[in-house]
Amino acid sequence: MAAGAVDVAPADQTSLVVCTAVSRIFGRGPVAVPAVQDVSVTVAPGMLVALTGPSGSGKSTLLHLMAGLESPSSGSVQWPGLGGSLTGRAGVVGLVFQGPSLVPALDVLENVTLPLLLAGVGAADAVRRARTALERLNVHGLAAKLPEEISGGQAQRVAVARVLASRPRLILADEPTGQLDHETGAHVIEVLLETAAALNAALVVTTHDPVVAERFADHWRMADGRLVDGDRTC
Repeated sequence: MAAGAVDVAPADQTSLVVCTAVSRIFGRGPVAVPAVQDVSVTVAPGMLVALTGPSGSGKSTLLHLMAGLESPSSGSVQWPGLGGSLTGRAGVVGLVFQGPSLVPALDVLENVTLPLLLAGVGAADAVRRARTALERLNVHGLAAKLPEEISGGQAQRVAVARVLASRPRLILADEPTGQLDHETGAHVIEVLLETAAALNAALVVTTHDPVVAERFADHWRMADGRLVDGDRTC
């Protein structure tokens, strides 16, 4: 198999995201940094992928490309199973960021509810779904707290709850357990896996933790912006 081509699922109209020879370069000329280089992957419904590799290997950038937050410098990213484009389709892709992502001026419940309201969910249903997601992540007692009043680990769990409340078809999580202790991290991964199974959603998680990676059927590894290994373990 050629480096950068991890053919773990056929690219058809049900595929949630298809990256074809995707590269992302930051900067220009002699200071240009190739964050992702010639990566081709397909993610289908129900896939569970652990994306590993050293810091700076391009994992986060690849997730951002899949989420439509970054545009490729070359190659293409398509979402055939999501209508071909993410424009006007709020909530079908959920991204858990590695760093702080909560809105400082909103309390925890409002942070989880806001994306649902923007996606057209009614207010009462949005609050109900937000409270359910917070409870699943054991942070429902923080609903009235502002982000500055909770710990980094608690904020990360709120960020996971915010994504899960939207019931996305493609869940992308960037080091979701990086700020959590072992027990809490294991619980977060369990909730992510259970949610993906219930929704028949795909789940792609970047991680440095081999224990976390072993929970996933598919293992992809990046180095220097390239996918250098991919194996189907089930």
